[in-house]
Amino acid sequence: MELRIQCLCVDTTDPARLASFWQSALGWRRTYERADQVVLEPPDGTPEDGVVPDLVFVRVPEDKLGKNRLHLELRPRDQAAEVVRLEGLGARRADVGQGADAHWVVMADPDGNEFCVLRPLTPEELAAG
Repeated sequence: MELRIQCLCVDTTDPARLASFWQSALGWRRTYERADQVVLEPPDGTPEDGVVPDLVFVRVPEDKLGKNRLHLELRPRDQAAEVVRLEGLGARRADVGQGADAHWVVMADPDGNEFCVLRPLTPEELAAG
C-alpha cells in the first residue's frame, strides 16, 4: 500500500499567530497563507522536505479544551537550551501527569497544545541508527 501522512492539522482561533510560533520553533517556511489557514513545511532542500508531514493551522471558532489526543515530540541536541528557547518564543511548561522523573519536558504552545521536548539521543543510540 502506498499511503503516507501528508499533513497534521492543528485547530486554532488564530492560524497566523500559532503558525508564527511553530515557524520560529522549527525553522520551517510558510508555503500557504490565508486568513483561515496557514501551512508550514520543512526548509527547501533539507532531508525532511517532501518527507515530513506539513503542519496546517486551521481557524476554528472555539478555544482548545482539555488535553490533546495527538502531540508532537521534538528531539533536540540540548534539551535544557531548547526548553529555554521555546519559552522565549511563548511556550510554557505543562503538567499532564508526567511525574518528576520523566526524561522529557512537556510544554504547551501559545494556544495550549501540549508537546514534548525529549532528551538528546546518546552516541550509542545514534550509532544504532
